[in-house]
Amino acid sequence: MNFTKMHGLGNDYLYHFGELENAEELAIKLSDRHFGIGSDGIITISESEIADFRMRIYNADGSEAMMCGNGIRCVGKYVYDKGYTKQTELTVETKSGVKRLHLEIADQKVVRAKVEMGTAVVEEKKQLEVQGETVVCRPVSMGNPHAVIFVKHGELDKVYTLGKRIENHEEFPGGVNVEFVEVIDTDHLRMRVWERGSGITMACGTGACASTAAAIADGLCRANVPVQVELDGGSLEITIDDRYQVQMIGPAQTICECEVAVG
Repeated sequence: MNFTKMHGLGNDYLYHFGELENAEELAIKLSDRHFGIGSDGIITISESEIADFRMRIYNADGSEAMMCGNGIRCVGKYVYDKGYTKQTELTVETKSGVKRLHLEIADQKVVRAKVEMGTAVVEEKKQLEVQGETVVCRPVSMGNPHAVIFVKHGELDKVYTLGKRIENHEEFPGGVNVEFVEVIDTDHLRMRVWERGSGITMACGTGACASTAAAIADGLCRANVPVQVELDGGSLEITIDDRYQVQMIGPAQTICECEVAVG
């Protein structure tokens, strides 16, 4: 069985064209960084009845995710670089709706993609009790659930101590992605993430979008202005308009091709 290992800012997945009958089991097995290939999960690409292509995302723990911002840019690169399409504008079906991609080409390969991510739904703040500490978060939906927490300088490492506990907090019965965000200025955020089903990752595209939306709602960033969101693996450019329509721009890279003996 063949996979292509790709990453968007270090958020790495194994990509496979076609559905996998045992995708959940394979995601657990192959994502292991010691006994498998190592990744944040598996993303499958297939034909779609309502878009150009369809993507499904399986986290490292085998659970299926609704959407992956870094992953969808790599899907665009995968299908263009491998000749499944020569269109530079694509639609991709996800479990959180159809997303539109605009591919940037250099030397006949995709290097970056702009993604129309849909509408960010920003909710009222929640106050959580976690390990004897009161944590204020802003829930945001990007088609998948996020809890955005603004922290002071030097507090981003709270992702290690609070990330998993907030992911599984009773306020979020289905689990939640958790973003810890430091505001550098009105056009620049620094973010670390605990992803639902995968733990700490180098980057999260939907998390960067959710964090920017929360910052705009709190008056910390401005609408209609590109915001640089700096993650452990690099930076994304997020622009959100007055109606909370979200646009994300970032890179996509291929790491290697993998042939796996399954069984």
